[in-house]
Amino acid sequence: MVEDFKALRVIQEGPVLTVELNSPETGNAVSGTLLDELLSVLSALQDDPGIRVLILSGVGKDFCLGGDRAEFAEFLAADPSGASLRTLGKKARRVCDALATADAVTIARLHGGVIGAGLALAVFCDLRAGADDCRFRMPELALGMPPAWGGALPRLIQEAGAARVRELLLTGNNFDAATAAELSVLHKVVPVEELDNAVQQWVRPMVRRSPAALRTAKAMLNAYGGASRLADSTLLDPDLMTSALAAAAAASRHR
Repeated sequence: MVEDFKALRVIQEGPVLTVELNSPETGNAVSGTLLDELLSVLSALQDDPGIRVLILSGVGKDFCLGGDRAEFAEFLAADPSGASLRTLGKKARRVCDALATADAVTIARLHGGVIGAGLALAVFCDLRAGADDCRFRMPELALGMPPAWGGALPRLIQEAGAARVRELLLTGNNFDAATAAELSVLHKVVPVEELDNAVQQWVRPMVRRSPAALRTAKAMLNAYGGASRLADSTLLDPDLMTSALAAAAAASRHR
């Protein structure tokens, strides 16, 4: 899988594909370009049964500091109707769905800041290993936004539990790697210098598994995990995000 990406660095080693968010100057902010490139990689992944594991990581001192708020503002300034921002929200949903439903096992390798949209990308991966320097936050309410990005809120509730997610969302408080492990947001916490080895401890047995058995097991886990959801209200996430940001922008213009 060789492409000239702007916001990603992609490395394939046999059945393992490493995808690195590669805009460290922005804290690996989630932009439209990054979403387009992730969709390209994840689409190609579905056509390549030889890839059994995808590792998602970030270049620089942080995994991802959230959505590209400067781009949000640019989209609204250019198109006050919010159509461009709504398209961005739909891409975010497609990326998160693709991470969750990929045939390959997806592993988030986390360090530094894992904020907002970065937390969403991480939580849609099957397994998550974090360095002990990780710091997490759900900043949406402080930014005047609803927690509507990529369908992440129900995924977080499913993984971490409603009571704790409610606290973290409403307060916007930072939480550390140890707390993330207590919440099952992280499966492993290790010193940063041991992070790659911790990920490889998962990868080594997986690449020896039957590809068909691995795919089926992941499909079963997804099916059982979603069995209790009668309707998927997260399909409204792009519209909710767009409406809130458009209203905030309009209010600021009239101050």
